[in-house]
Amino acid sequence: MLAKNKVKAPIVLFVIFLFYYILNKYLNISIPCLFHEITGFFCPGCGITRMFFSLLELNFYQAFRFNPLVFILIILGVIYWLIKLLIKKFLNISIVIPNNVYYILLIIVIIFGILRNIPGFEFLGPTKI
Repeated sequence: MLAKNKVKAPIVLFVIFLFYYILNKYLNISIPCLFHEITGFFCPGCGITRMFFSLLELNFYQAFRFNPLVFILIILGVIYWLIKLLIKKFLNISIVIPNNVYYILLIIVIIFGILRNIPGFEFLGPTKI
């Protein structure tokens, strides 16, 4: 039963994402960032939805421009996952990320969120369409 749920959840999420993509693409209906709407500042996640839409369209340059941090973190995550998979398969060793790495990532995300709102660092903000 648990294995069935592991398969269902990604499929349901993909269908929801695809439905939202169609609503956004053809009817221009989107969910705004509440943080940006209230404060006028970009949060570290501003541009993620448009980044995923660009990735879906295989427009990697524009995906990077919408949210460079998350774009890079996705690439690093895929590389980590592949290395972990290969090491587990060939060496039968499990890799565990130390907690300090998560703290460092949190600090990087906070710094990114601050920098993208400082004049001179506008290039870190999501591009306008």
